[in-house]
Amino acid sequence: MSRDPYRVVLLPGDGIGVEVTADAVKALTEAGRLTGSRFAFEEIPAGADHYRRHGRDWPAGSEERCAAADAILLGAIGLPAGDGAHGSLLRSDGRMAGWSAIVGNRLKLDLFANVRPVRLFPGVEHFISGTHKQVWEPANVDMVFVRENTEDLYAGSGGILAPGGVGQVATDTRIVTRASSERVIRLAFEHAMRRDGAPADGVRRVTCVVKDNILHGCRLFVSVLDEIGAEYPEVERETVLVDAFTQWLLRRPEHYDVVVATNMFGDIVTELASALQGGMGMSVGCNVGTRHGMFEPIHGSAPKHAGHDRVNPLAAILSAAEAARWLGARHADPDVSRAGDAIEAAVRAVLAAGGPLTYDMVGHDRAAPRSAVTEAVLGRLADHAGPADPGAPTDRGRAAALATP
Repeated sequence: MSRDPYRVVLLPGDGIGVEVTADAVKALTEAGRLTGSRFAFEEIPAGADHYRRHGRDWPAGSEERCAAADAILLGAIGLPAGDGAHGSLLRSDGRMAGWSAIVGNRLKLDLFANVRPVRLFPGVEHFISGTHKQVWEPANVDMVFVRENTEDLYAGSGGILAPGGVGQVATDTRIVTRASSERVIRLAFEHAMRRDGAPADGVRRVTCVVKDNILHGCRLFVSVLDEIGAEYPEVERETVLVDAFTQWLLRRPEHYDVVVATNMFGDIVTELASALQGGMGMSVGCNVGTRHGMFEPIHGSAPKHAGHDRVNPLAAILSAAEAARWLGARHADPDVSRAGDAIEAAVRAVLAAGGPLTYDMVGHDRAAPRSAVTEAVLGRLADHAGPADPGAPTDRGRAAALATP
């Protein structure tokens, strides 16, 4: 008898998050049907728009519903402040509206690692200086970023001193702890052990991105890297300053295998890395801990594009693939893992065929609607959802969101 359906909480959120989450659900549902995997979806209204309408990020009991889920699919959170104000809509406590669904879940569910696979699929060009061209080769871009996800400058320690109601002094205190550093660094080495090394030389390598020539938190992070790295003699380790890393990432991406970083630096460099894989429309974020996982496209809510059927659904669809593979690893369920593999293979097939693709990937003149791209992926799923071939070669990037040790 097959197991009960996997309970997947949906947090579509704001703007285009609603549209691309629906596309991810379609892909996961169809891949499940083809592989014998079942999913039960529960949608929770959450985000900046919900806060604007109701004065809270999401309905009462939403935290508990997320904690009870087998996996979470997040769309996008955030809206502009409006009324001529600069920046994002904020809550009365100064946090971004919708904070509970994204940052709150990371903290409450202890999703201590943000794991981002950065792979360039064949058929994807790069949008550089206003034109689409092949800048980097697919064989040279295949790495995994492991970013600490719960502390650093995002821990919320700080504030603004405003005597007389006018802001005069602002502080943001950076917090880096040994415990959080240990588990995210260990996860990075575990990922390196599951991969085949960097594209350039096949060396299993963990690159630590820090600013340890100045910052105490980075010095602690590097000391923990050296301690844990000594337990993995098969994995080379190196430390690089974040400012230097930004140029080397673009100049020689083939050198990198697994990259580990503290929260803020990891946030910044992974956005840069998205350029290597074809832009934010291809970028997936996997927020994982020892018991919970939340998967998302990282492109944001882009409210100006909402409702126009034009945005790229592939990052959200690939997020669903990572969720399925994470579930498969966590529950020793090869069928749901195969559903995730089938989704990625279908995306690869559409890209290799040259389309249909959205404007961000091919330009406005050749652009297809978002819905057409999703339908093309769904149409390819049956070609890739057959029984697993034990002799087939493994995908070097496939382990990006495997269950944490």
